[in-house]
Amino acid sequence: MFTGKKVLVTATNYSALCSEAKQLLESHGVEVIENDKGRPFTFEELKEVVHEIDGVVAGVDTWNEDVFRLAPRLQAIARFGVGVDNIDLAGAQRCRIKVTNVPAGNANAVAELTAGLILSVMRNIPSLHQSARRGFWDRFVGAELIGKTVGLLGFGNIAQMVARKLQGFDVRLIAYDKYPNADKARELGVELVHSDEVLRTSDIVSMHLPSLPETHHMMSDEQFAVMKPSAYFINTARGALVDETALYRALSGRVIAGAAIDVYEKEPVSADNPLFQLDNLVSTPHTAAETFETYHKVGLVTAQAILDVFAGKEPLHLLKVKV
Repeated sequence: MFTGKKVLVTATNYSALCSEAKQLLESHGVEVIENDKGRPFTFEELKEVVHEIDGVVAGVDTWNEDVFRLAPRLQAIARFGVGVDNIDLAGAQRCRIKVTNVPAGNANAVAELTAGLILSVMRNIPSLHQSARRGFWDRFVGAELIGKTVGLLGFGNIAQMVARKLQGFDVRLIAYDKYPNADKARELGVELVHSDEVLRTSDIVSMHLPSLPETHHMMSDEQFAVMKPSAYFINTARGALVDETALYRALSGRVIAGAAIDVYEKEPVSADNPLFQLDNLVSTPHTAAETFETYHKVGLVTAQAILDVFAGKEPLHLLKVKV
């Protein structure tokens, strides 16, 4: 039992969607402090609570040494998802804080939304939905997916699931990855190519890369200019991969046909974002992983990781860096 231990959950909707994970923590004597804000914590808000926290189930809030210095009891950060670009891993390691994530935990959910966004932007589904509800009978001539080339920038778990789901649409699949899995590519019928070829030949370009210093603004004016004027751009990975000003220019200037975006550089995104003025953009609010199944699975894995750290065990999916 870990009576007296406190775990802060900054991921949202924890009681409603992760009830079994919460029960698991509480059954071991852990007090669970939930996020009642419906959004990521700010630094000022974290300052008020982290001094008494032993573990964190982290959403996309920023966790760095400024926070760690205020959290002397903090032992574990279990990222509620895959990406850890919001966590200073080296700083955590220096402070002897163990960090875990859940690889592939949300892969199916993100892959399904990716496929949905592709169809939505190619057939203008959101706009037609709103138009029909207002009593208009607009007819939009869209494009079919059959026979198209879908290019995946990144070929990890999520991109591989996207490839598997798109096979039934009779598309050509190509992918770029710095460290490609050739066996998985052969299994899924995906041709591994250079990133330039993905951009130049694809009818749909879908982002599936991590947010790293070397991938920051990987998509800018130069890259959008390489794409076909009839091509569509999809991003369900990380907002920092894309220069949003360049994306605006590409869409407004019809350099590309359209885009579907789930992630932004600054979130929550502001209503006055210029991209929202465009009729060839489909947008969702970083919701790719938001499914009942993902919350259940990831909730249990992150709860167990924290309990393992409290028990002095090495948790599953422990992240280590060289410092």
